[in-house]
Amino acid sequence: MGNERLDKIIASSGLSTRSEVKNLIKKGLVKVNGTVVTNSAIKFDCDKDDIVVDGKPLKKGKFVYIMLNKPKGVVSATNDNRDLTVVDILPDELKRKNLFPAGRLDKDTVGFCLITDDGDFAHNILAPNHHVTKTYIAELDKEIDFEKGKKAFFDGVVLNDGTVLLSADLEKQENGTIPTYKVVIKEGKYHQVKKMFLSLGATVTELKRIKIGNLSLDENLKEGEARFLTEAELSKITEKTQNIV
Repeated sequence: MGNERLDKIIASSGLSTRSEVKNLIKKGLVKVNGTVVTNSAIKFDCDKDDIVVDGKPLKKGKFVYIMLNKPKGVVSATNDNRDLTVVDILPDELKRKNLFPAGRLDKDTVGFCLITDDGDFAHNILAPNHHVTKTYIAELDKEIDFEKGKKAFFDGVVLNDGTVLLSADLEKQENGTIPTYKVVIKEGKYHQVKKMFLSLGATVTELKRIKIGNLSLDENLKEGEARFLTEAELSKITEKTQNIV
């Protein structure tokens, strides 16, 4: 991987967030090759240097996992000839080779986008039979029959082309006069949430993904901001949920 800032190396291992890592370093709890290092900006090679954090050898992670609060107008892709991609807008300190979005959000959809270079992990969270849920908040142009919609979502919405979707959960949210709903699904077909509401006669005007599995979008991340996930956060994505879907 070559030489990188010490705080970046530790944060990318999933041990702690970048700010938490800087505090550990300032407190003298990090040693490199047996020597305490208190300057987080010094560069080391994680493949060659021996890094110990709070008495424990640093786990040299093979892959990285990034939470991005995706803004509108950015496409969920690695490369695109016309638009900025979720990989393009990552800060340089988070960028790696072979990064890609694990699943897609529409260009006009915002929220939790998971970016990684771990293909097996991405497959595991995207495969419908693994039951990793994705949670969205949708604002609509008109109100729907909630009880009818909830039953339709639970039974599995049938799209106009005959596609039968897996069971999903629907909850009404308070948002003034704007019809707003929380939707929990476990698959990610093209424009799925929008098509589900269209089947009920309503159009989605705003859509935000707020959760993958049991891991919620960090409320401190502004749109366009990103950070590495910790090991504890990563485990929340795949842990079993109690949701009906």
